[in-house]
Amino acid sequence: MLYPILALIAGLVLLVWSADRFVIGAAATAKNFGMSPMLIGLTIVSFGTSAPEILVSLMAATSGAGDLAIGNALGSNIANIALVLGVTALIAPLPVKSGVLKKELPLLLGVTLLAGILLFDLQLNQLDGVILLIALGVCLYLFNRFQKSAPDDELSEDEELPELETRQALFWLIVGLTILAVSSRMLVWGATEIALSLGVSKLVIGLTIVAIGTSLPELAASVASALKNHHDIAIGNVVGSNIFNLLAVMAIPGLISPIGVDAVVLQRDYIAMLGLTFALMAFALWQKPPSINRFEGSLLTAAYAAYLFLLYTMTVG
Repeated sequence: MLYPILALIAGLVLLVWSADRFVIGAAATAKNFGMSPMLIGLTIVSFGTSAPEILVSLMAATSGAGDLAIGNALGSNIANIALVLGVTALIAPLPVKSGVLKKELPLLLGVTLLAGILLFDLQLNQLDGVILLIALGVCLYLFNRFQKSAPDDELSEDEELPELETRQALFWLIVGLTILAVSSRMLVWGATEIALSLGVSKLVIGLTIVAIGTSLPELAASVASALKNHHDIAIGNVVGSNIFNLLAVMAIPGLISPIGVDAVVLQRDYIAMLGLTFALMAFALWQKPPSINRFEGSLLTAAYAAYLFLLYTMTVG
């Protein structure tokens, strides 16, 4: 068990570090080649914070651990809303832009419902994967339209983009992506071996250890944004990441090798994710102006603790 535990810990640490390096390198490269900050935020940064989940899903699917990949996608979305936004709101109240409330959040809800429809037959196959990828293309198009149609006062203030020479930016882009691939392989191997040794399902490992680990970039980015008073970035980061998780991360195992989905995934984990998505919209709607304050943050954090306790009791039982 020693080597799998070391691989899991090292994989998590390297995954978080390399994701940060990848985002910095990719954003600086894109900036040097003339991309606008808004477009960089919508594409490079959104993909970068979801890169750990995407790489872990790919490695898990090719290693015959597709259920770990599904657990990672659903578990990361649960962690993003309940843990990431919950902790961030405890640090500082999060204002919700009216554009996010009217456009991006309903889009996330629609994507969540689509994922539930595709999982309803308890299978994830190539057709489901293709549908999810098509939906991802539609969402990227809509994101672009939303930003173009938004008035200036509705646009989120982007974090300062890194100033790097093109050679340095390309170096960190390549190094970050390479270490992402290696560390995700270490993480999947370690998590799988631990699950087998303890008799815990790969699904539960994906929903907990791997999901929390791959959500660390979102947590770090959201907390850092709150400390810098860029509060509005946190919600946009989570909404974008959750859409990427469902449409890109969950599509991968279906495309590579069709897998059966345990009924408990739909009854417990999907319902938890859907309920938290509705709760996020409700929390934003009942505040005037729309925001998620420390009270809602404490509720979200408590909900995540309750979810982990439910997983524990069901696994032990």
